[in-house]
Amino acid sequence: MQAVFDKPPLWQRAAPSLQGFDGPLAFAIFLLVCAGLLTMYSSGFDHGTRFMDHSRNMLIAGFVMFVIAQVPPQRLMSFAVPLYIIGVSLLIAVAMFGIAKKGARRWINVGIVIQPSEMLKIATPLMLAWWFQKREGHLRPLDFIVAGGLLLLPVGLIMKQPDLGTALLVMAAGLSVIFFAGLPWRLIVPPAVVGVLGIALLIGFESRLCADGVDWKVLHEYQRQRVCTLLDPAKDPLGKGFHILQGMIAIGSGGLVGKGFMQGTQTHLEFIPERTTDFIFAAFSEEFGLVGNLCLIAAFIFLIFRGLAIALEASTLFSRLLAGAVTMIFFTYAFVNMGMVSGILPVVGVPLPFISYGGTAMVTLGMGLGILMSIAKAKRLVQT
Repeated sequence: MQAVFDKPPLWQRAAPSLQGFDGPLAFAIFLLVCAGLLTMYSSGFDHGTRFMDHSRNMLIAGFVMFVIAQVPPQRLMSFAVPLYIIGVSLLIAVAMFGIAKKGARRWINVGIVIQPSEMLKIATPLMLAWWFQKREGHLRPLDFIVAGGLLLLPVGLIMKQPDLGTALLVMAAGLSVIFFAGLPWRLIVPPAVVGVLGIALLIGFESRLCADGVDWKVLHEYQRQRVCTLLDPAKDPLGKGFHILQGMIAIGSGGLVGKGFMQGTQTHLEFIPERTTDFIFAAFSEEFGLVGNLCLIAAFIFLIFRGLAIALEASTLFSRLLAGAVTMIFFTYAFVNMGMVSGILPVVGVPLPFISYGGTAMVTLGMGLGILMSIAKAKRLVQT
């Protein structure tokens, strides 16, 4: 009789919560977390408590992921409109009376100092996925126009701060939702052609467009300088081109297998700027070489493909769109960071997921992973 009232073992009571963890996705995260800890230990060894703080941020992100993984996608959908409204309202408040630092107005004090634009990385695709879910089965061109407006509002406010890196990430997440919802190719091809022609003209007339005193109107002066520095970093090797050139030198000096853990000279002699944040990929490349880079890229590709597989297997349109958008956030983070450090994209201040130091970005990544875990869990429950 007593056995009937005995509590089951702890592992049995925890089993329902652990079902939210998708095995292949968790494996990809584990590989990237290990790479991040190794690189941070090396590149941040003389940066005070950077390694311990990075480990703490990973634990916090893991806790956020675990909590969100327990929330069903239907409940996540109910948060879409409130989160979007709160996020946009905070962006407007930042524009009106936010805190300015180093020429940018990106923060606001609400008891604690926060950067509202980070919230929009998740809130915007969440809102767009909700919008298309409500119109499933009878989408019209007007619905895509409204979705474009919902996307451009936060992107415009973030660009105004200015914060090109975050605006790019929000734009990529939002456009992926609109694309996966069925945006016609006739609306995709013309802007793509215009973009390619614009890049070609920029390269062809670089000497004139990047001359001193030329105003591009649509970009801030520091953004114009970043684009011009990308086209010819050697023009100012000790000034604006220093970041890109040192990153490229570090990547190239790593060779095939790298200089070895804790042996990177560019890193430890402090030639690499921001070696624990935006340019940590250069520090990783120097110590682990081409082989290490290929392994790291393979881990990111595995993560992205697993995220897309979860999106394809999702049981509702909302879940498919949201999982696809979150996956594209990871792709954009990794592609832009590696591209800017390698000298093929402008420097825009985008961290490398799980590798770069930064608490807010790490929590945002944890939220995204939690969403993927939640959608994967919902699919398994439907199957059983």
